[in-house]
Amino acid sequence: MRWIAILLVALTTLSACASKFQTYNGPEVTRIIVFKEQRRMHLMHHNKALRSYDVDLGFSPAGHKSQEGDGRTPEGTYTIDRRNPNSKFYLSIGLDYPNAQDRAFAARQGVSPGGDIFIHGQPELLKKLPADWTAGCIAVTNKEMREIYAMVKKGTPISIYK
Repeated sequence: MRWIAILLVALTTLSACASKFQTYNGPEVTRIIVFKEQRRMHLMHHNKALRSYDVDLGFSPAGHKSQEGDGRTPEGTYTIDRRNPNSKFYLSIGLDYPNAQDRAFAARQGVSPGGDIFIHGQPELLKKLPADWTAGCIAVTNKEMREIYAMVKKGTPISIYK
């Protein structure tokens, strides 16, 4: 009887892990577009929006990220350069911020440009979060992040507008 209980716990744990990853077989996401003022993100296939999401941004969302700790989400065009299935924010996909222009601007100001900007879900311990709670990232619900993680591949361009 004890082995059955252990087996059931193991199977439940494995099925919970498996549900984190979805499969997507639709049109390729050719670009991500984020409009900060509207708090909207669109996964695009050329000129057609495949999916759209409400987003939370950095805790100081107005303006372009210019230095580490400013709480701003960058503006400009970047590329998805990494995927993290073990993120402390559920799942995440990373942007190649800072780019050469961001680093040069920060150097002229004598500051660090910061980094580690991601599109991610929500931390497991904090289910009720205020608006614009990240340190500069783009956040969605965990359910939405499962879909985004399945759809968006490394190398996808992302344009972030004010």
